[in-house]
Amino acid sequence: MIDPVILRIGPFSLRWYGVLIVGGALLAAYASSREAKRRGLNSETIWDMLLWVLLMGIVGARLYHVFSSPAGGQLGWTYYRQHPIEILTTWHGGLAIYGGLAGGFLGIATYVWRHKLDLVLWLDVITPSVLIAQALGRWGNFINQEAYGYQTDLPWGIYIPPERRLPGLERYDYFHPVFLYESLGCATGFLVTMWIARRFQGWLLKGDLFAMYFIWYGTLRFFTEGLRPDAWRVGGVPTAQIISLLVAVGAAMTVALRHTVLRPASKPAA
Repeated sequence: MIDPVILRIGPFSLRWYGVLIVGGALLAAYASSREAKRRGLNSETIWDMLLWVLLMGIVGARLYHVFSSPAGGQLGWTYYRQHPIEILTTWHGGLAIYGGLAGGFLGIATYVWRHKLDLVLWLDVITPSVLIAQALGRWGNFINQEAYGYQTDLPWGIYIPPERRLPGLERYDYFHPVFLYESLGCATGFLVTMWIARRFQGWLLKGDLFAMYFIWYGTLRFFTEGLRPDAWRVGGVPTAQIISLLVAVGAAMTVALRHTVLRPASKPAA
C-alpha cells in the first residue's frame, strides 16, 4: 500500500488524496481551456473560475458524505454529529461525487452570473473534462484503501489489509477494484465525449455535451455502485444508483426531445 502522506514538515502534511484531487482539477481545467480556445472563447475564463469550482465542489462533496448514512459501519451522519470537528478532516477521505458536482455547478453558475456569461455554453465547455478529473481523483480511493467492492476471485482483484475491511468481509482478501472501474470508465467517457464534440459539431445543440456527461457518468455509476458493500441505501437500494438512473434517463430524454420535438426552436451549439 502507498503511504497516503507524501511529505511532513512540522504540523503540515502533504497527502496523496489532496494532490490527486487538485491534480485532477488542474488537468480538467487545462482540457477545458483547450476546448474553449477551439470554440473561439477566452480560455483564461476557465482558470479564473477554477478556484470557485474547486472550493465549492469540495464543500459540496464533503457535505454529501457527512450527511449520508453508508452501510458497513462507514463514516456518515451518525458519526459526524457526535464528532463535528472531524467534518473538516477531508484528507482522511470522504468526498462524494454527486455532492461535488452540485457544488461545482454552483461555483460555475456563480462565476458566470457575476460576469454575465452564457451558463449553458460554459457547461458544455467544462463538464466533459470533469470526467478526466474523476479518472485521476479515483486513485485517491486506492491509496486510502476505500471505495472497493465485494469480494472477488478475479485476477485483477485488489488486496485490502484486514484493518481496512468492512464488517462481514473480514475473511476475504481480494475485492473488486471499483475505483479502477470508475477511473477507466471516466477516462473513456472523456475521450468519447471529446470525439463527439468534434465529429458531430454541426449536429449538437447547446447543452448537449452537458447532458451527455450525465448520460455517461450516470450509467457508469449505476453499475459500479451495485458492487459497493458500503453504499448508502434507501429501501435496500443504493442511493447513488437511484440518483444515477434518474439523471442518466432524464439527460437522455432531454437530448432526444431537443433533437426531435424541440429542435426547430433550438439553436446549434457554438
